[in-house]
Amino acid sequence: MLMEKEREQLIEYGKRLVDTELTKGTGGNLSIYDRQNGRIAITPSGIDFYEIKKEDIVILDIDGNILEGQTVPSSEWQMHLKEYQARDDMDAIIHAHTTYATVLSVLHEPLPASHYMIAVAGKDVRVAEYATYGSKELAETSFAAMKDRKAVFLANHGLLAGSYNLANAFNIIEEIEYCSKIYCIAKSIGNPVVLPDEEMSLMAKKFESYGQVK
Repeated sequence: MLMEKEREQLIEYGKRLVDTELTKGTGGNLSIYDRQNGRIAITPSGIDFYEIKKEDIVILDIDGNILEGQTVPSSEWQMHLKEYQARDDMDAIIHAHTTYATVLSVLHEPLPASHYMIAVAGKDVRVAEYATYGSKELAETSFAAMKDRKAVFLANHGLLAGSYNLANAFNIIEEIEYCSKIYCIAKSIGNPVVLPDEEMSLMAKKFESYGQVK
């Protein structure tokens, strides 16, 4: 079985998404890229995260060809592959239908630097132009909007994040959802104060050695 350890990680973190209420049902998908061997393990389409077995995980090559697996890969496989093909700072990607990030995505409203923890993803989080789920167009729009960032809102859809391993991709999902919640609540009371670019650059430097999951 190819990428057995990675399969186990995908199952574990898929369950964590559900347990922490970062997604519901089959909403979202996860993948890990074995850059050395050019193989990608990705969750299957349409199977509840608590029902996924190791043999259900699909193994692709970097061009999207199925190397191993009897199930259909996530409908968003092109979105994952686009990042792996073009970036060298992401070896794990998570897409989730989190509540508050999705609220902002429905409003087509970016998340500004209203909280310093947003720096785990960049100085802010942009909104990708709307495209149909599972389409090549969505892969292109999300890639463009996540340039120089580690997270992006998919318009009218959800949240996408990536990092050098699955633990840190999950951490970004958690933090951006938290910051999205704070921003939405703050907006309901008044106008959130946005931190300057200089402070967010400082936070980015500090996060290089702090708060990263090894």
